[in-house]
Amino acid sequence: MLRIGLLSDTHGFYDERITEYFRDCHEIWHAGDIGDLEVIRKLSRIAPVVAVYGNIDGSPIRSSYPLHQRQIREGVEIWMTHIGGYPGNYDSRVRQEIVEKPPGLFISGHSHILKVMPDKKLGLLHMNPGAAGRNGLHKVRTLIRFEVDEGRVSNVDVIELGARSSERLQ
Repeated sequence: MLRIGLLSDTHGFYDERITEYFRDCHEIWHAGDIGDLEVIRKLSRIAPVVAVYGNIDGSPIRSSYPLHQRQIREGVEIWMTHIGGYPGNYDSRVRQEIVEKPPGLFISGHSHILKVMPDKKLGLLHMNPGAAGRNGLHKVRTLIRFEVDEGRVSNVDVIELGARSSERLQ
């Protein structure tokens, strides 16, 4: 069993409560728009980080992380990219490949809209963790924690960090 912490769209902001919520995770996955490598350094103190770059990320992040991550964890093929869309509305950059070779779990960020939904047609689960940063139109900053084990995704927890403009921000 592997416990994964999932976040996206930090835009260079790190809420210290992420450390608490992800402390029992074996890996942390960042679905792009990292904003600053310091975010990755802080996440790496908790667990190994798997990440992709997003559209706002500059060359230091783009030279450290790919556009796509496609890996197998505990029998689940996971494909993560920043701009990917969601079931019924996949982005044109991933549409053909996702139809021809669907993963078990498809992760994207970018929209700042938290979604956990099945694609029954392709037989996959889609996750978008929303946005953990302060920049964007989202009202609440969010994370996801989940487990993969024996080819299944389970124990999906949605975590709300609070309002995007909360006074508790550090």
